[in-house]
Amino acid sequence: MICSGDTLLLIEGQLPPPPSEMLRFQGFLKVPIWWYQPRGCTGPWRSHQDQTNGPPPPGGAWGATATQGAPGDTYAEASLCYLGDIEISEDATLAELKSQAMTLPSFSEFVIPSPTFLRAWTVESRRPSRLLRINQQQLREYKLGRRTEICLEPLQKEENLGPQDVLLRTQRRLPGERAYGPPVDLVWDTARGWTAGALQRQVADCCSLPVEKIEIAKYFPEKFEWLPVSSWSQQTSKRKKKKKQENLQGAPYYLKDGDTIGIKNLLFEDDGDFSTVRDDAGKEKQKQLALGRKKSQEALCGQSSSAVSGAESPGRPQRPEASLSIHVGSFR
Repeated sequence: MICSGDTLLLIEGQLPPPPSEMLRFQGFLKVPIWWYQPRGCTGPWRSHQDQTNGPPPPGGAWGATATQGAPGDTYAEASLCYLGDIEISEDATLAELKSQAMTLPSFSEFVIPSPTFLRAWTVESRRPSRLLRINQQQLREYKLGRRTEICLEPLQKEENLGPQDVLLRTQRRLPGERAYGPPVDLVWDTARGWTAGALQRQVADCCSLPVEKIEIAKYFPEKFEWLPVSSWSQQTSKRKKKKKQENLQGAPYYLKDGDTIGIKNLLFEDDGDFSTVRDDAGKEKQKQLALGRKKSQEALCGQSSSAVSGAESPGRPQRPEASLSIHVGSFR
């Protein structure tokens, strides 16, 4: 209750720091904001310090989310820089979240004309995860959750993605090298279906090449593997007798926003190898880690077995075995 003579504290630009439970009750979110800059990208939105090869912004140190590979091999490499936290109502729109993020002191290091030049992603495991595409949609409708983190990616032009558009990172394989060029964004309209043929035609149009002269593959960075994308004929279910249409959203591709698509020009390379030197190094590291975990488990099991054997050993020596004779009488 406010009474006459009470003193009120008014702070411009931010909410008073209430407890987290009070924020939840009031319908507010406390959202950590990150700056996301893909490797190999340049543009007017780069930071002043980055343009002069200076130190990272004061909001946090640059951190690569993947190990750097061979020259020209820039897929799945990105930098995340922590900018700060914002407190915003769940009823606010995505555009308002971007505008409020631009008021953070660390954001002044970057040159962004307006919030429409920012692309918003949720962050999971230090990587961009889900694309938030509609600026006028309320944050409540995105179902962000209380621990959701957001990263903002700079754009060189305004973007207005529709509900049927899928954003992919395409990279062309360098002829004669086990490496790829810098990533290029591809907006694929899936209104006509999520088929491999439709994606191949879209990629071929962007590369100005015939469809039959390219081969594409999706990259799985957690496995360091490439899966070629190819069309398959309709399959008939033995039980339901229904035709199953191909859909890249399902197994084994699980295609989604932000995925990397490698492009190979068959005029220069006609083999099916999409891997790079970085993939070889990543797989070898995973192999060594798995071997180390296996050895640790074996050593732990050996110690457990020794402890159990020691616990079950008797405290005194057993008596020598004696012979036993059984006599059965005649009952006739």
